[in-house]
Amino acid sequence: MIFTNPRGAPELACDNCGCRWVDRIKSACYECGAPISAEAQTEFACALAEFSDRRKAELKAGVQTGLGPNNMPSAP
Repeated sequence: MIFTNPRGAPELACDNCGCRWVDRIKSACYECGAPISAEAQTEFACALAEFSDRRKAELKAGVQTGLGPNNMPSAP
C-alpha cells in the first residue's frame, strides 16, 4: 500500500494493517510483522522515482512548492 504524505512524496505502508512503519531491511511491518511483498516494494520504488522526476521538473520550471532543492522546507 502506498500513501502520499502532505508534501506529495510516496510512503510505503503495510498491506495488512496500514501501518507506515516498515522495516525495509527485513521487508516487514514493525506493527504487525507482516511481510512486505516484492510487488509492493517495486510499486513503491516506481512511485518514488515518479515523485523524484516530478520534483526535478518542478524545480527546473521554477514552480514554488515550499521545498528547497533537497526537499527540505525553504527558509522564509
